[in-house]
Amino acid sequence: MVNYIIRRILIALPILLGVTFLNFVLINMTPGDPIDMYVNPDVSEEDKEVRREALGLNDPYFIRYVKWLALLVQGDLGHSFSSFQPVADMIAERFVPTLILMGSSILFGYLIAIPIGIYCAVRQNTKFDYIMSAGSFMGVSIPNFFLGLGLIYVFGVLLGVLPTGGMNTMGGEGGFWDTVKHLVLPTITLGTSIAGGMIRYVRSSVMEVLGQDYLRTARAKGLGEFIVVNKHALKNALIPIITIAGLDIPILIGGAVITESIFQWNGMGQLTIQAILSRDFPLLMGVNMLAAVVVLTANLWSDLMYAVVDPRIKYN
Repeated sequence: MVNYIIRRILIALPILLGVTFLNFVLINMTPGDPIDMYVNPDVSEEDKEVRREALGLNDPYFIRYVKWLALLVQGDLGHSFSSFQPVADMIAERFVPTLILMGSSILFGYLIAIPIGIYCAVRQNTKFDYIMSAGSFMGVSIPNFFLGLGLIYVFGVLLGVLPTGGMNTMGGEGGFWDTVKHLVLPTITLGTSIAGGMIRYVRSSVMEVLGQDYLRTARAKGLGEFIVVNKHALKNALIPIITIAGLDIPILIGGAVITESIFQWNGMGQLTIQAILSRDFPLLMGVNMLAAVVVLTANLWSDLMYAVVDPRIKYN
């Protein structure tokens, strides 16, 4: 297993290199000069040229990418064009709030989706199954920004029971429960699409194994339906579910950008929007590289989990 993990990490390195190069090219192809964002419009062209030279923007693209890679090897992601802070420090400060939001959204989505998906598979073609199928399609289809704004209007404006944005009450003492209250609406917004898709996959995976011979044998031996479904059927239906769980990570990263902007959640999503609007190339490169690392790690986790749920799978 250790050899397999090392081999996967070595395979991931050139992929990561390719992703960073593609990101670098795309970021630098965007129209507009970053210098225009950081200087007074009345500044002379000579002063702009001095600033451009200081930031290294006059170097050819390839030289700038090699310089960025040389810093990365030393554990340095460079400095932000806009704030002059180290990019690594800015990302570290925003990563934890995003991790909390993504973790709570996954937990919310899966706690809803897995029991409902199993029940729909066992009670297929019933009224409950039809209602949940329609609900799951709605959960997948509804855009995050639309659902988020709707939740803010209902629970924040009309009912006034939940805060409409931020991570803590302004001027308040903060604390754990205050953060939890602020986390509820972003979690529902981000977790709904995860739950909607997962319900469909759990339902189809469990339905596929329900007719297998070994389950008929288990029933013939007198095992109760609860044990047959939740112990024997679910375990064998987990592999496709784990695959989808690994694919949910990129969806969560993309959804977090929109959700954090709507709810002013001070995480990586807001940092990404800030970097795009200010054409902060080093910050954008750092954020994109972190997203690529998270996606590759999620894929590795999925592969390792296959061996955990199915002992027949061996990694040599």
